Amino acid sequence: MSEQSVALVTGSSSGIGEAVARRLAAAGMRVVVNSANSVEAGRKLAAELPDAVYVQANIADQADAQRLVEEAVAAYGRLDLLVTCAGTTRFIPHDDLAAASPDVWRDIFDVNVIGVWQTITAAVPHLRAGGSGAVVTISSQAGVRPGGSSIPYAVSKAAVNHMTLLLAKTLGPEIRVNAVAPGFIDTPWFDGVEGAEESKAHVAAAVPLRRVGRAEDVAEAVHDLARATYITGEVLLVDGGGHLL
Repeated sequence: MSEQSVALVTGSSSGIGEAVARRLAAAGMRVVVNSANSVEAGRKLAAELPDAVYVQANIADQADAQRLVEEAVAAYGRLDLLVTCAGTTRFIPHDDLAAASPDVWRDIFDVNVIGVWQTITAAVPHLRAGGSGAVVTISSQAGVRPGGSSIPYAVSKAAVNHMTLLLAKTLGPEIRVNAVAPGFIDTPWFDGVEGAEESKAHVAAAVPLRRVGRAEDVAEAVHDLARATYITGEVLLVDGGGHLL
């Protein structure tokens, strides 16, 4: 990616998405910041970055996903990188099957799977136009191992992983598609969640690198995959070695 490259980062008003937007901007890229609801935070971040704009859109809505991509291209005339950070979950114990209702499944899949799909497919013509576009999806260790905040969430991330592989095979050579799968990352995602501090301490004591992840760790992996011109179809675990346990 060149310094004039344009990156659209969905769900980038806080947490991992914000860290990704900041990392790409620090590398000289022009960044389109996005959120569905946190408009003030999104605008504030865009104002802090050297060359960025903010677009409010809910990727679960097909028209919004299409508009988001169109406004990103309208702002800068091109699109080189799409990072799909927007996501949602419900914190449901895995043995509480009744709580994981069909409505919960639909709400999670609408954003984490269908929303990702809608945004990628809207972006493909623009990514292809440059001849060397890239997509980095944000998945989760829960999509690889049986864990995570809820079963519907984990299954949604497994779907994103397989979507990544299928699109990498389909969209090459013009577009590379990879995924980053974080483990426990210390972000506002866990604020107020019962048992989060205990889980954090457990992870820090157990994983080989002896700490929980930071949003910046994920952002660095995204940046590296965006620049790695001979890698596609990879699901990169960013979990401090947690998958080894």
